[in-house]
Amino acid sequence: MVVENNRVEQVAREDLVMFINACLACTGQREFYDDAYGQRVSIDFLHDYILGNYRLLYARSLAAGINHFNQAQIILKLLATGKDTLPEYKEEEGALIAQALHNLPPQRAWGVLQQLRQRRINNRRSRAIAREYLEQRRDLSFHAVKYRTKVRAIAAHAHLKLQGELGTFLFHNWKQKIYETELFEKFRQAHYSAEAIYELPFTVAEGLAIKHKIKREVFLTRIQQQMTVGEKLRFQGAAERTEKVEIDLDLGRLPLTKLALYILSLPLETRTEKREILHQAMQQSARFVLKKAPLKLGKVAAVLDCSYSSSGSSEKRRRPLGVALATHYLLQAAAKEYRAFWTIPPENPLQIRAYGQTDLATPLLAALGSGADLVVIVSDGCENYPPQGAAEVLRIFRTKLDPQRRTSIIHCNPVFNSEDFSLRNLSHTIPTVGLRDAEDLPTMLGFARFADGSAPLSELEAYLAERVRQMITIQNSKFKIQNEER
Repeated sequence: MVVENNRVEQVAREDLVMFINACLACTGQREFYDDAYGQRVSIDFLHDYILGNYRLLYARSLAAGINHFNQAQIILKLLATGKDTLPEYKEEEGALIAQALHNLPPQRAWGVLQQLRQRRINNRRSRAIAREYLEQRRDLSFHAVKYRTKVRAIAAHAHLKLQGELGTFLFHNWKQKIYETELFEKFRQAHYSAEAIYELPFTVAEGLAIKHKIKREVFLTRIQQQMTVGEKLRFQGAAERTEKVEIDLDLGRLPLTKLALYILSLPLETRTEKREILHQAMQQSARFVLKKAPLKLGKVAAVLDCSYSSSGSSEKRRRPLGVALATHYLLQAAAKEYRAFWTIPPENPLQIRAYGQTDLATPLLAALGSGADLVVIVSDGCENYPPQGAAEVLRIFRTKLDPQRRTSIIHCNPVFNSEDFSLRNLSHTIPTVGLRDAEDLPTMLGFARFADGSAPLSELEAYLAERVRQMITIQNSKFKIQNEER
């Protein structure tokens, strides 16, 4: 009986670790070796399997640091199946859904609420979640303009009572000649005046600029004060290739991984010319990450994959390589001593590009021989030069040279393998964790102890429960401050 219970716990722990790892890396998009359809089918199956067998832990996964795509899927599936929630966990599950939704980027959160209508989810809890989300938006008028179609659909679907001019603006736009809400009035004026569009959010102004037949270069030059950092980043490359408009992009405000991906999108000549500026921006961004999530490491070595497969796909262009570059800067900032070992060493990390076969064994040997306390491997796990070379190196190192495990070795994989619902590992002797953004590395280092199979299910459950407590406590504090400011 004891053996049977142990086996049940082991299966549960393996299932949950596999699911969380998948939710850390998978976004349902095409990868270098997998198409988007296979990715979506695999991750959707995993969601349904974990939801059906471990509902409480499925909900608590929202606090485990998983990516936004999978948070959105969990929220939708929990709201669609609320009747299956045990009474003693209804309050916690509802709080988790609400906090996770508020933590999502606005465009994704509004998209989740809109999908409630598309999937015909309209129970009492889903309406309460939608109502609370609108009430907690401090900038609701801005969102009503920028995401007008979505907000209108959500309000109608959830039968929400809208305060002030919001209802009139969404449903009876032109019946009110003048709005007291400044942004609503600017939106009304912008339909008649080309000058008024420059007071609107960029995505709204863009469509009206076409209506007013404003030249693209003129529009992009004048609208920049209304563009978010993400919007400037997306249009930087397009402006350079076509309109020749200089986008005022503050590199210091970019998140670490996004900054790395932006740098990798630049021509090698530009990276060489602006090397010092880009290097300082990466260092500044890495320090900002560590300020939010402190991470102090000793002697660290990194094995970083820059082979051709790290070029990603058309949907996730250079994503694995960008994660490797961002991780390089983050570990460099967090460690007392740090050395990087690339599969094909560049003259300068900012000159890195994705090419060549995947030889992980050679840089891994060098990293293990450097005397590091921690070795972090960032790779999709598809080594082919020679095949299984790193696996053999790790096997010999663990069994012959370091059986006491004095050296910690962690494989961070930014790519989900849809064929077996997991991440490709290099060896069963080391843990493999998903890593979509380098900023998640501090969390993943803590999660790695569950991925290697050494921690029991009870410890994983306690870990998730503590993450839930922290998430809800922090978010409640934010809401309290917002309400006091009102």
